[in-house]
Amino acid sequence: MPFRLKRNTRAILLLFCLLALALSGCRQDKVPEKPVGQQAPARRPGCQGCHQEMQLDANHALACTACHGGTPEGATQEQAHAGMVSQPGHPDRMQKACGSCHARQVAEAASSLHFTARNEVNAVRTAFGAQAPLASLTEIPVHATIASPLDLADDLLRRRCLRCHVYNSGDGYYPETVRGTGCAACHLAYGKGKMSSHAFVGSPPDSQCLHCHYGNFVGGDYYGRFEHDFNLEYRTPYRADGSENRPYGVEFHQLAPDIHQQKGLACIDCHNGAELMGGHRGTPKKEKGITCLSCHGWRKGMPLPLNNLQVEADRLVLTTRLSGKKLVVPQPVHPAHRQYEKKAHCTVCHSQWSFNDQGTHLLRTEYPEAGAWSRLAVQGSGEVEEQLNNPADQGPSLRDKITGTPSQSLWLKGYELRRWESPLIGGGPDGRLRIFRPILDLHLSMVGPDKKVVFDNLGVTPRQQRYLPYTPHTVGKAGAFFGERLKPNLPIETKP
Repeated sequence: MPFRLKRNTRAILLLFCLLALALSGCRQDKVPEKPVGQQAPARRPGCQGCHQEMQLDANHALACTACHGGTPEGATQEQAHAGMVSQPGHPDRMQKACGSCHARQVAEAASSLHFTARNEVNAVRTAFGAQAPLASLTEIPVHATIASPLDLADDLLRRRCLRCHVYNSGDGYYPETVRGTGCAACHLAYGKGKMSSHAFVGSPPDSQCLHCHYGNFVGGDYYGRFEHDFNLEYRTPYRADGSENRPYGVEFHQLAPDIHQQKGLACIDCHNGAELMGGHRGTPKKEKGITCLSCHGWRKGMPLPLNNLQVEADRLVLTTRLSGKKLVVPQPVHPAHRQYEKKAHCTVCHSQWSFNDQGTHLLRTEYPEAGAWSRLAVQGSGEVEEQLNNPADQGPSLRDKITGTPSQSLWLKGYELRRWESPLIGGGPDGRLRIFRPILDLHLSMVGPDKKVVFDNLGVTPRQQRYLPYTPHTVGKAGAFFGERLKPNLPIETKP
């Protein structure tokens, strides 16, 4: 027989349930009080109240305002940043910010080849008709109207080429090309697109050098890097997600690094401050650049060419500046060295590969056709690529890389041929055989605002002036076939 509650019992149970619900609704839960110790911490006064991650080195433990100015007691960001200088190391300001302590270094660095880039600037300008050299890249004229080949070359230099110098903080689109300006270009560490430390470094690592010396220029080759072509099919290695790995703007082939790099030498082990910055450490004039024979041709009793060299047990020993590693400098023993050292530069036999970019074509235009350039959308310039991929309604423009001022038109770039395997060999200015590269094999064109061709394929003449000698930083063992590089280029009586 099923169990049943009596009618009175059911009524009593229902009454109890309703009463319980009513009482629970009347109860007020007490809101827990916030523990006293959990209040938001008070903001530290001054700049480090916001910039807590900024740590200085012991030699530069100065107030932030000593270099950057500003108003640290300001209550808001706008107030605190009033009068602030974001880049006190910039060439226009470094005399005040850095020169107060490093007056001689700043003065001599400002006139150095590394700072002014005058050799590179004058090589290009002379090739296109300049009659007098300039003392610095800042003297390159700005032309409101392009009326001559030299005007066009000046515009190319200021707006496309000169991204790697101390007036410019690099191509912000590629993480490993970003750096400081002026003194900070070398002496403040950058990585992954931002400043990684505010501790100044007296001996910059190679990563600092490579923020400028990348692509198919000396520096990148020291690490065995040869830049891919711009064409679409060279965007390898392909990734499943379609992303690209271009920390320096263009992918690169990984070739054999220089033997000195493999042994642990950094750039500054050979290229020291005296060479790069005008001999500021008590040297009366700029130190002569180091050569292969400065070390490998050293003989007992000769002066030491670098201050990180010493003689130990009649052997020349180099101590690396960054790691302190000691390396015995090998002296040439093969009889070919004595036979040919006055006839051929060391790299003619010892360079493993070299840069050979032939036919560099550059077009200045205000009307880039995205479809026509779709296969060359990688340009080695993020500023150019952005405007090719996302054209602006007001038309394209490029910044002046010295002043930052934008002006209409883009400079587009492409190559006829990019190779590394067969170094170009010819007679150098000193009479010895040298490795050459077609660094001035430039072809300039311009389309005007009316879409008419103003200049078409302007090249350097005579043709042999397109090739300049250089020192590949791709040194390795000469191997058994060094004679194959010498035979076609030496007079018959001196052939090996």
